Amino acid sequence: MSLNRQIWKISYPVFLSLLAQNVINVTDTAFLGRVGEVELGASALGGLFYVCAFTVAFGFSVGSQILIARRNGEGEYGRIGSVVMQGILFLLALALLMFVLVRFFAAPLLGLFISSGPILDATADFLRVRAWGFFFSFTNVMFRAFFVGITRTKALTFNACLMAGVNILLDYLFIFGHAGFPAMGLEGAAIASVIAEASSILFFIIYTPLAVDARKYGLNRWPSLDFRVLKRILDISVFTMLQSFISMSTYFYFFVVIEHLGQVQLAVANIVRSIYLVMFIPSNALSTAANTLVSNAIGAGRSAEVMAILRRVACVAFGVMAVFSALFCLFPEAVARVYTNDAVLVRASVSSIYVISAASLLCALGSAYFNGVSGTGNTRKALQFELCTLFFYVIYVYVVGIRLRLPVAICYTAELVYFGFMLLFCSTYMRSGRWKGKRI
Repeated sequence: MSLNRQIWKISYPVFLSLLAQNVINVTDTAFLGRVGEVELGASALGGLFYVCAFTVAFGFSVGSQILIARRNGEGEYGRIGSVVMQGILFLLALALLMFVLVRFFAAPLLGLFISSGPILDATADFLRVRAWGFFFSFTNVMFRAFFVGITRTKALTFNACLMAGVNILLDYLFIFGHAGFPAMGLEGAAIASVIAEASSILFFIIYTPLAVDARKYGLNRWPSLDFRVLKRILDISVFTMLQSFISMSTYFYFFVVIEHLGQVQLAVANIVRSIYLVMFIPSNALSTAANTLVSNAIGAGRSAEVMAILRRVACVAFGVMAVFSALFCLFPEAVARVYTNDAVLVRASVSSIYVISAASLLCALGSAYFNGVSGTGNTRKALQFELCTLFFYVIYVYVVGIRLRLPVAICYTAELVYFGFMLLFCSTYMRSGRWKGKRI
C-alpha cells in the first residue's frame, strides 16, 4: 500500500470521528448563540473547563495508542489487550476523581477567574450536569486508541455518525423545547452532550466483539489491575497527560483573559473558537496518522522511513488546510452566521476568522511534527517542547489581552506564536535524529 493511501486510510475515519466530537461543540454553540450571550459565554468557559479535565484522559490514551501501535508493528498482537483493559480500568477511576472534583470544587475555582456573576452561575450549573460525561468520554478514548493503534479506524466512522446524530437531535429537543420537552437552554445542551457520549460507548461495546478477533488481540480476558502493565503505559502517557492538560489549561487562560474584555468579546471568541476547532479537525486527523505510522514504522524496524513519513503527512495536511482556509476567508460572514443570527457578533467575528485561517496553516505543519515526536515514544521530549512553546504563548496573551487590552482578533494571533514555535522545536529535533533507538 502506498504511503498516501496509508495516510488517508488512517486519517479519514479519524477525521469523521473528530468531526462528530466537534459536532457537540458546534451544535451547542450554534443553538446557544440563538439563546443569549450569557449562555454562549458560559458554554465556552464550561466547555473548556470540561475539556481541560478530559485532556488528561486523552493524553493517557495517546500514550496507550503509541504503545498499541508499537506492539502492532512488532506483531505482538496478544499483548495489546492488556494495554486496553488496564487503560479502561485506570480511566474509570480517573473519571470518578474528576467527577467529584468538578461537582464540588469547580464553582469556587471558577469564581477566582470569572468576573461576571451571571456567566459564573451559568457556567457552574452547566458543569454540574456535564461532569457525568467523564465516565463515558474517558472510556471512549481507550477504544479510539485501540482502533487507531491497530490501524483499523473504520469503527470511528460509524461511531462518529451515531454520536453526531444523537447530539444534534437532543440539542434541538432539549435546548429549545420541542416534541413535548421543556426548553432547558444551557442545561439541555449539557444533558444532550452526556447522552451522546453514552451512546458512543454503547456502540463500541457492541461493535468491538463483532468486528475484531478478541482472542488475537487478547481482548477475551478481563484481567484484574496489573500495575506492571499500567506502569509501562504511564511511563509513556504521563508526559502526554501533562502536555495535554497544560496545553488546554493555557487555552482556558486565553478565554479568561477575553472574558475580562467584556461579554460581547467573550461571545465572539466562543464563536471563533468553535470555527477554529472545526478547521483544526483535518490537521488533527492527519497528525494522528503521523503518530501511528511513525510508531508502527519504528516497531517494524523501518526507522529510516520516519522523516519521509513526516514530510508527506505535513505536505498533505498543509494542502488540505490551504483549501479550508481559502474557503473560510472567502465567506467569513456566512461561516459566522452558522453560530449566531446577531449581526453585531457576525461582523465582529470576521477579522478573527482571517487570523485563525492563517494560523491553521502553521497548525498543519506543527501538529504533524509534534505527533511525530510523540510517535517515537519520547513523550518526555514532546512535553519539553510543549512547555517551551506555552511559555511564549502565555506571555504573548498576557501582553496583548491584559496589558494592552487589544481586540479579540489580535489576541488570536497568539495561535501563530504557538504553532510557529512548535514547528521550530519539533522539526529541528526530528531532523537531528536524536530520537532513534528509543525503546518502549
